[in-house]
Amino acid sequence: MDGTAELTFVEELGRIIADGGFVMPPLVVFAVLLWLGIGYRAMTLHRGSGLPVRTILSNAISGSITRTKGYVDTAAVVAAETARRARGDLRRVLDEELFFIDERLSRYRTLVRTIVVIAPLAGLLGTVTGMIEMFQSLGDQTFYSQSGGVANGISQALLTTQFGLMIAIPGMIVGRLMDRREDSMHAEIVQIKELIVSQRGEKSA
Repeated sequence: MDGTAELTFVEELGRIIADGGFVMPPLVVFAVLLWLGIGYRAMTLHRGSGLPVRTILSNAISGSITRTKGYVDTAAVVAAETARRARGDLRRVLDEELFFIDERLSRYRTLVRTIVVIAPLAGLLGTVTGMIEMFQSLGDQTFYSQSGGVANGISQALLTTQFGLMIAIPGMIVGRLMDRREDSMHAEIVQIKELIVSQRGEKSA
C-alpha cells in the first residue's frame, strides 16, 4: 500500500511538471537547492554554549573551553589565542583571524535569498507563456480540442505561479529565521572582538 501511494505521488508530480511546461523543471531544481541551502544553515548555525558572551570569552582566555560547540565558542577561543600572540593592530588581526567564521556563517545565505526572489518570477514567466499559447490557440479553436476548455487552460497556465509561490513563501519565512540567527551570532562575535581589544587597552594603560 505504501508503495502504491509513493507511485501515485510520483505520477502526480510528473503530471504537474508536464502540465506546467518548460518552467517547471527549473522550479523543481530551485526547490531542491533552496531546501538544501536552508537545511545546511539550520544544521550548522549553532551558537555553542548558552552562556553570556563575557563568560564564554573569560573561559576561553583561561583555557576552560576544551571543545567548541558552535561559532561563538570557536570565535572566543580563536580571539583569545590571537590576543596572546598578536602584535601591532589587534583589531585588524582579529578581523583576519575570524574572517573564516564570518564566511561560514553566511554560507548559502545568498543562494537562499536569490531563489526566493527568482522562483515567483519564473512561475510568472510560465504563466505568461501559457496564457500567450492559450490565446493563440483560441484563434483557430484548436485549444478546445486539445485541453478541454479555456478554464482548464487558464488553470494550467497559473500552475507555474502557484508552484513558484509555494517555493518562495516557506523559503522566505524559514530563510529569514536563519538570517536572524546568523545576525545574532555575528553581533556576538563583534562583541568578542571589542572585549578583547578593550582588555588589551586596559592592560596597556
